[in-house]
Amino acid sequence: MDLLRSHLHKVRIPEPGSRIHKDECCVSFDTPRSEGGLYVDMTSFLGFGREHVAWNYEKSGNPVYLHIVLRRKPEPDDEADRPLKKPTLLAIGVEGGFTDQEPEYDEAFEIVILPEFTSLPFPSIDLPEKVRIAVDKVILAESADRKQQLASWVADKKKVSVHAMDLKQLDNGVIVPPTGWKCSKCDKTENLWLNLTDGMILCGRRLWDGSGGNNHAIEHFEQTKYPLAVKLGTITADLEAADVFSYPEDDSVEDPLLAQHLSHFGIDFSSLQKTEMTTAERELDHNTNYDWNRIQESGKDAELLYGPGYTGLVNLGNSCYMASVMQVMFSTHPFISRYFEKQSLKAAFAIAPADPTLDLNMQMTKLAHGMLSGKYSVPNQEGQEGIHPRMFKTVIAAKHPEFSSMRQQDALDFFLHLIDQVDQANTGNHELNPFTGFKFIIEERLQCPSGKVSYNKRSDYILSLNIPLHEATNKEQLEAFHEKKAAMDLDGKEVSNEEIVRPRVPLEACLASFSGAEEVPEFYSTALNSKTTAIKTAGFKTFPDYLVLQMRKFVMEAGWVPKKLDVYVDVPDIIDISHMRSKGIQPGEKLLPEGASGDNKAEPVHPVASEDIVSQLASMGFNYLHCQKAAISTSNTGVEEAMNWLLSHMDDSDINDPISKDSQAAEQTVDETSVQTLVSFGFQEDVARKALAASGGNIERATDWIFSHPEASSSVPTDSSTSNMEDDDAHIPDGSGRYKLMAFVSHMGTSTHCGHYVAHVLKDGRWVIFNDSKVAASVDLPKDMGYLYFFQRI
Repeated sequence: MDLLRSHLHKVRIPEPGSRIHKDECCVSFDTPRSEGGLYVDMTSFLGFGREHVAWNYEKSGNPVYLHIVLRRKPEPDDEADRPLKKPTLLAIGVEGGFTDQEPEYDEAFEIVILPEFTSLPFPSIDLPEKVRIAVDKVILAESADRKQQLASWVADKKKVSVHAMDLKQLDNGVIVPPTGWKCSKCDKTENLWLNLTDGMILCGRRLWDGSGGNNHAIEHFEQTKYPLAVKLGTITADLEAADVFSYPEDDSVEDPLLAQHLSHFGIDFSSLQKTEMTTAERELDHNTNYDWNRIQESGKDAELLYGPGYTGLVNLGNSCYMASVMQVMFSTHPFISRYFEKQSLKAAFAIAPADPTLDLNMQMTKLAHGMLSGKYSVPNQEGQEGIHPRMFKTVIAAKHPEFSSMRQQDALDFFLHLIDQVDQANTGNHELNPFTGFKFIIEERLQCPSGKVSYNKRSDYILSLNIPLHEATNKEQLEAFHEKKAAMDLDGKEVSNEEIVRPRVPLEACLASFSGAEEVPEFYSTALNSKTTAIKTAGFKTFPDYLVLQMRKFVMEAGWVPKKLDVYVDVPDIIDISHMRSKGIQPGEKLLPEGASGDNKAEPVHPVASEDIVSQLASMGFNYLHCQKAAISTSNTGVEEAMNWLLSHMDDSDINDPISKDSQAAEQTVDETSVQTLVSFGFQEDVARKALAASGGNIERATDWIFSHPEASSSVPTDSSTSNMEDDDAHIPDGSGRYKLMAFVSHMGTSTHCGHYVAHVLKDGRWVIFNDSKVAASVDLPKDMGYLYFFQRI
């Protein structure tokens, strides 16, 4: 006790804002449930496992710790007989989601003084009052991890609609019967929505696969602007569970006055039974189909795997996008070498700042050792417990509005964000940056009708590939299937998942679509002093050590309808892309002359709209003049960008004004505040301006544009005539164009922002599936269903 009193000046009493790490060690995945328990530094409130607490004493000199040990209580006999509630949300650990209910534990506490690990019992009236108060506050406080989780979940709750409190309801005498509903404009009797303004019952949206409704509810909103609708069949005595949608807000919302709004049309909600799934439930149900089961290899009698390199990552709530990418990364030599073989936990902790929980290098090293050491990959009743990568997620997602939430994200977006964060943490040190081996240079060749050419180079980390469906190898089977499906549709029957025939496209065709010649309209030729159509081809200037291919499965159909391509891509185990190497300027080729002062000042000042973009928009029913303005305002970037602009400017007062000479410059002016907002998200300023110009100034759409154009944010365009590129990128690897497939990440669901991600990795000569905390030998490899493919140079 005298020893403790001599260290009282080192003991701090936590304040309300203190971050208390009492759930997990900050340099390992040890917890209070681990064999040695957890030691909480009573000065910094950092937690340490038994093997690591002495490192903290050596570094900080802090001697007083609260030792927390949790021991599992035996489960009652009736626990196994308790019925499981069916989940209704695509989330984990929240009400309505998949359960992550943990067993109960007995807690034990003691005060430990380092370096001799002298222990004193707690609670004890003999302890100094300051120590008793400090420890009580630590025990009662919300942990830092828990606070982070709660903050993330709260941000995702449904918002009260801005239209709910003063919603106008028409006195038109409409009384809605309790049953027997049908769409007012077609024969649909399911997926029906009641408009809360006029009582119209109409069917919902048509989904990307043809199911759902016929869009009559949203068409009614577009005609009337009546904002709120409730899904019939989801209305029960529990009104909070009813599915209310706001068309102007384009989101599911809360309507606090729903009971009043329903009674206006004679609906007694207390007597209604639930007959339909909510939107969230339908999404969940839709994802339990053939694709979901095959990608996860559900129902397969797979051998569970344990040991070094076979550690599962527990889903923190829609964090599978992160887990799948990190399992692949820590299966590559650069990541294993950088954060495991060449850097110990103690070395990373020694160079970490005062709070190692916020240091990317420390948390990457912690994750590497957690996954690769095998310490946490041991069998238990559920297979293996795995590790919770909470601290890593907090660090990698810091200041990012999406990754810091509990919403599902695009695995590609996360991969690009990871590249950016690791690059920043290793600025200027290419040897330490494990992504150096992923970087490559693309060379583009442009030839105008004059025969003269220009070459441009850009660096990148991923190759994004279109999937040319017309190159499918099973066209006869597809035609037969479509005929059968059309006949069944006429009879009101649905095709089962087992009967669906999907296009099969060879990977070679996807690669050819990248390197093949394509037309570039509105290209200004300095040789002809006019706009013309040029021919563009592209090839690899360098071949990376690791080649990452993204399959563009998510596309936009006419009418701005998002669609996921239901397609198989046949990917061989070994590919040779040596023929895709660019050759640079050839003998006899003449370069296009530079414009006046090298900045194309000779280009006409009159804005010219791409006729191809205009005609496509006009065919969708948009006004021709509006289409021209949209194309000009987005610099003829593409149909999607022009439509973004058009949808944002339909109500502009000058939308019908003639196009003036200065309109292009005027339209391309973007709000500086919006630019700085995007810059604060971590995007480059020039990319932010381009995205805002292409998205009509809308920040959300601009962010989506950047993520859907990874080459804009991850590529660095450069002029081939400069030597800076060669100086700056001398570290970029190059070698053979022969590769072997070493991993792929698959996605199931209708959008990258919902559903589930799984990784398959080739380890020790066999394929392994990493499905969150489940790690098993692959039985039926879904190699043709990947979203991201990772190849290693042979």
